[in-house]
Amino acid sequence: MKAMAALNDLSDALPVSGTTLGEMSDEATISEMAAEFGVSLRTLRFYEDRRLLRPRREGSTRLYGAADRLRLQMILKGKQLGFTLTEIGELIGTQEADDDFEGKLQPAQVVTQIDHLERQRREIEDAITRLRATHARLAGISVAEQRHAASQ
Repeated sequence: MKAMAALNDLSDALPVSGTTLGEMSDEATISEMAAEFGVSLRTLRFYEDRRLLRPRREGSTRLYGAADRLRLQMILKGKQLGFTLTEIGELIGTQEADDDFEGKLQPAQVVTQIDHLERQRREIEDAITRLRATHARLAGISVAEQRHAASQ
């Protein structure tokens, strides 16, 4: 239950620069999309290469519509939740985006992802502990002094 509540809390985590769906009907260039979502041009091209985004082409110009914005928003939500691009692609599929990434998840996927992220957190915490001990040893600081400094 807590996991689903946390996922639902993320539904507004990546607003589209204060725009509403009605305002998103205009097409945007790749530069405008990158600025709107805070991603690089390279990222957008990579998502296109992975067939996660399919902008309309006018010559060499990429034009992104409302559906592309929604798909990008879903991609970014999926990445925020720790899913791989392959998993995100499978979840959002090829149909039109409906901005409900969390709604496409199965309960087992949520539990698996939570387990994965908790395992990563433990690994990161272990790495930090080891690095602090190494730093203390190299700097000649006692572990107690280092913990005190880290808590400040």
